[in-house]
Amino acid sequence: MTSPPRLDARLRPRLPSPLREVHDERFARHGVRLLLKRDDLIHPDLPGNKWRKLALNLEAAAGRTVLTFGGAYSNHLRATAAAGRLLGFPTVGVVRGEELAHQPLNPSLARCAADGMRLHFVDRTTYRAKTSPEVLEGLLGRFGDVVVVPEGGSNALAAQGCTALGRELAGEVDVAAVACGTGGTLAGLAAGLAAGQRALGVPVVGGGFLAGEVARLQHEAFGSRAGDWTLEERFTFGGYARTTPELDAFAADFEERHGLPVERVYVAKLLFALTGLAGEGAFAPGTRVAAVVTGAPDNALQESSVSR
Repeated sequence: MTSPPRLDARLRPRLPSPLREVHDERFARHGVRLLLKRDDLIHPDLPGNKWRKLALNLEAAAGRTVLTFGGAYSNHLRATAAAGRLLGFPTVGVVRGEELAHQPLNPSLARCAADGMRLHFVDRTTYRAKTSPEVLEGLLGRFGDVVVVPEGGSNALAAQGCTALGRELAGEVDVAAVACGTGGTLAGLAAGLAAGQRALGVPVVGGGFLAGEVARLQHEAFGSRAGDWTLEERFTFGGYARTTPELDAFAADFEERHGLPVERVYVAKLLFALTGLAGEGAFAPGTRVAAVVTGAPDNALQESSVSR
């Protein structure tokens, strides 16, 4: 019996994703070149780091039910549900917020359900303890033989999958920057870069925990810290899915300048941070900086998420 084709053959992702330079005088006046790594173009249903983080996890699941976690507007839940629909395996989404079970589904969760995901709502205390043996045992007892993928998809397999992103940028840029929610993409990106290149993570959530998470993921995936990476934590704008008039104005201006729709939860904060750092002289003249565009805006879902 022949083995099934790999996910990349079945889903036909666009790899490597395009790398395009854009002229922006806010960088050019400091001698810095800005390039956009268009990971948002990898796949219409599993864009950017969602594909890279899920691919090896889904290969390992081998068609078994995948159970994972997320909030009411989780891009990760949507990507997992879409993968289940496209590849024909069951999915379960454990959703933060027990009260949501008694309300109409928002557009994000409605899309998950339409793609066949079974939604299981839990209270916030239980959700915070989602990695505890007690909670996991309860979920396994309810849903049976499942493969558990963590919130945001970030685990050792995800980090290993994201090394391809770094390899695609080898020799092309000096600094590769990515917005961070759970740290898996940065962990793999840094490991995949060549000597002399460095990775820069821009957290979209506060709390100061991401440095430890990235280090932990790298130890699990590669055995030790891998690559040259740092975090720039000044640009959370109040936390996950939060925005301000200043950030909204910046994103709208970037869209007008470059004809690129800017996703607000992750990409806008990344581009804002890089523009600010260039203005501060953080990059030496001649530096080639790549911003990893991890997703495109979904206007209806984005408007709902940033208003939380």
